[in-house]
Amino acid sequence: MLNKINSDVVIIGAGGAGLRAAIEIARSQPDLSIALLSKVYPMRSHTVAAEGGAAGVAKDEDSFDNHFNDTVAGGDWLCDQDAVEYFIHQAPKELTQMEHWGCPWSRTKEGKVAVRPFGGMKVERTWYAADKTGFHMLHTLFQTSLKYPGIKRYDEYYSIDLISENGQCYGVTALDMRTGQIKFFRAKSVIIATGGAGRVFPFTTNGAIKTGDGMAMAYRAGVPLKDMEFVQYHPTGLPGTGILITEGSRGEGGLLVNKNNYRYLQDYNLGPPDPWPRKKAMELGPRDRLSQAFWQEQQKGNTIQTPFGDAVHLDLRHLGEEKINERLPMVRELAINYMGVDPVHEPIPVRPVVHYTMGGIDTDIEAATRLKGLYAAGECACVSINGANRLGSNSLTELLVFGSKAGANAAEFASKTSEQVDEALLENMAKQSADKVAQLFHHQGKETIPGLRNEMNTIMEAGAGIYRTESSLKDAVNQLTQLKSRFADIELTDKSNVYNTDLIQALELGSMIDVARAMAVSALNRQESRGSHQRLDYVERDDKNFLRHTLATFAGDDNPTIDYRDVVITKSQPAERVYGGESK
Repeated sequence: MLNKINSDVVIIGAGGAGLRAAIEIARSQPDLSIALLSKVYPMRSHTVAAEGGAAGVAKDEDSFDNHFNDTVAGGDWLCDQDAVEYFIHQAPKELTQMEHWGCPWSRTKEGKVAVRPFGGMKVERTWYAADKTGFHMLHTLFQTSLKYPGIKRYDEYYSIDLISENGQCYGVTALDMRTGQIKFFRAKSVIIATGGAGRVFPFTTNGAIKTGDGMAMAYRAGVPLKDMEFVQYHPTGLPGTGILITEGSRGEGGLLVNKNNYRYLQDYNLGPPDPWPRKKAMELGPRDRLSQAFWQEQQKGNTIQTPFGDAVHLDLRHLGEEKINERLPMVRELAINYMGVDPVHEPIPVRPVVHYTMGGIDTDIEAATRLKGLYAAGECACVSINGANRLGSNSLTELLVFGSKAGANAAEFASKTSEQVDEALLENMAKQSADKVAQLFHHQGKETIPGLRNEMNTIMEAGAGIYRTESSLKDAVNQLTQLKSRFADIELTDKSNVYNTDLIQALELGSMIDVARAMAVSALNRQESRGSHQRLDYVERDDKNFLRHTLATFAGDDNPTIDYRDVVITKSQPAERVYGGESK
């Protein structure tokens, strides 16, 4: 018999967005019971790895209009501007709340919150805690959550399927990794906060847990995935590991140079085609364009050869040891431990690496999906404030702003919903979900999970990387279709119940293949270049035909169906993206 656990609200994912949602529910409606599910111990959620900072207006010379314009231009006008407006006004409130809860923001000598410049911003706006911002934010949220007895944690539970009927979500099935038992978490409302899907690609800053599970669950339940073609490459990852070297290192004055020790970014147009900005953005240009400049240098033969592929150098030596130790201690530690390079004395080899999924579960400004009772927040969701290219340091603030919003609205829904549903039907659907997992133990096939995963990684990097073409994307779509059918022929080598990582990796791979297909098909259909989606065969941005969000709807074994929705524009009409000051 399937074990059923009743709760008012279930939250899937206990990183920054999930914890912020749980706190908001417990604060606003303390009588509600909250089940907080996570496939890892919360402090191992990927929020902990964020380094550079969180964006929010803090200085007199900054303004909400500046933050709005930087975000919308950074997203190449694919952002929904009503959502951006809400976000930028809530940002300072949430960051201040974090300080009240104990987040140790770095300070100026005058005692004010310190802010640093980030790429694509015209004003310093990024609050930081040295270069361990995500670490301190996640600690703060986790410790704050312990105050509330209504939050019950279920650590090391892998969520499998949403249970829904007649357009409403009623819970989720999840695997208890410690026992191998599958349980049905019955709820009045559900929040997905499972992070991104960077592991679809081979070289990524994302931890091993970021496999698109939440996106795939919502997708299979009928909620579209929005703007999945937009995958952000961060320009400075460590070759071989994918570990991120924070944008804060460039915000503090780090330089990017090629094999000739030349600051090559001056040769690339980070603003409009003509005229050039008076002061070029250089290292503080937007992430998409810096990553594209690396690709161009690679084609010219100007990159540096390393045992792990081509790279360029990030030079921090001129900052001096005192400043590096004060502002960038983790960068120094990572460079020494993983590359054998001390940035006080040597430049750090870096290269673009998949970092963030701009697309995700289609939500509105209330963090709600089209499935009643289902909400999403953080990187797994697409509200959309990030558009075609996320502005650096907006993501940590986003998980606070929309984590809070999702929590408040899920609590409100749970307290007011009047359910008319057949409980036996829901339990039978949960049992079918459990049976589907059990059947994996009986598969006798020739395909291996690592083999298929490696093939998927290769397909995505070759077909849907920094630059794409119709040919490369068609190849990727066709190969992923074959991969989906071959997935049915996998065989588990581990037949045990306790901590069966083979089973978890099989479930993750199934999610990643679905997400990868949504990415590739969405990219194939967007016949333009915008932000992180760059087509060599459609090199111009096409606002007439593609100033629209892509909506990919699950179609089983077939490729997803693609629809579009107009972008919400309130006050900023599409224009050229300008970085680095006024034009001549």
